[in-house]
Amino acid sequence: MDTLRVGIIGCGQICRVRHAPEYSENPRCQIAGFYDVDPARAQAMAKQYGGKAFDSVEALLDADIDAVSVCSANTDHRRSAIMAMERGKHVLCEKPLAVSAQDCEDMLMVSRRTGMRLLVGHNQRMTPAHREAKRLISEDAIGKILTFHTTFGHGGPEGWTGQPNPWFFHKSSAVLGVAADLGIHKIDLYNYLTGDVITQASAFLATLDKKTPGGTPIQVDDNAMFILRTAGGALGAAHASWTFYGSEDNSTVLYGTQGVMKLYTDPVYSLIIEYRDGRVERYATDRITTNAEQKAGKRRNTGVINEFVDAVLEGRPSCLDVEEIIHAMRVVFAAIRSADEERTIPIRQDL
Repeated sequence: MDTLRVGIIGCGQICRVRHAPEYSENPRCQIAGFYDVDPARAQAMAKQYGGKAFDSVEALLDADIDAVSVCSANTDHRRSAIMAMERGKHVLCEKPLAVSAQDCEDMLMVSRRTGMRLLVGHNQRMTPAHREAKRLISEDAIGKILTFHTTFGHGGPEGWTGQPNPWFFHKSSAVLGVAADLGIHKIDLYNYLTGDVITQASAFLATLDKKTPGGTPIQVDDNAMFILRTAGGALGAAHASWTFYGSEDNSTVLYGTQGVMKLYTDPVYSLIIEYRDGRVERYATDRITTNAEQKAGKRRNTGVINEFVDAVLEGRPSCLDVEEIIHAMRVVFAAIRSADEERTIPIRQDL
């Protein structure tokens, strides 16, 4: 196979600003079609990028395609991804992978049984600063990591989607709130950077400010605070928020025995190491794209689509494979349980 023929399920904002344009820029793939619950959105995407607008997921999957992106609402991820894999299609699924722990495990099992690839769109694994940080950590740049703090917060999905009452706010379509929308990125990032898995989670989840246009609180959490312990003994805190009404914060700080590593804390230097002996190294590798910039059309290629296409065509493992990502989902579900039961929850480790 020299060219990957792909279909896209769901034509909302993530399709419009990431998946469709990034597929169109990749010379190794061809967009064959789109499906959306709103036919007009699928037709608009087909007109812009080529391919056909299909009237059902089944019709898209029966077409001459090799793979799909699942960009639909959270509640549809399991159904569409499993249906695609059962029909012999590789899958790139947007995060969160699914809305329950069992759904995630089911998707993993179907991928293994069918031999179809299942990758998850964790774009933070692909940024230049995070990749360089992973290399430096593997070389023991800051010694043993003792503690960490990581944050992902912005003004909320209404700014991202341009809709005052987006599907993210509703249990019926999202099920999960900011803990799974933004928190999943930062929990997964620690595992990616260090290879040290999280073994225990405690959390507080709350709806502190977000309201529907009618004035009632939204149905899911808009803030999540996690306290985490890892297999290597590190302690960490993660904050995910839809109520950062100033600039977006997408930062991570790792505190080691030989220094401190700061990621995306500075507007110029995306990676800074402050060594124990007083030396400071600064790396201007890139600047992470904010949701506001993407909405405004100031887009940078995330690398996710390129990684998916190359991994499938070359038959090689990927850092986005479901086996790499599923642990972070287990942590999120443990954190949600912790908030409900007001106790620390251990994390399942097996694959």
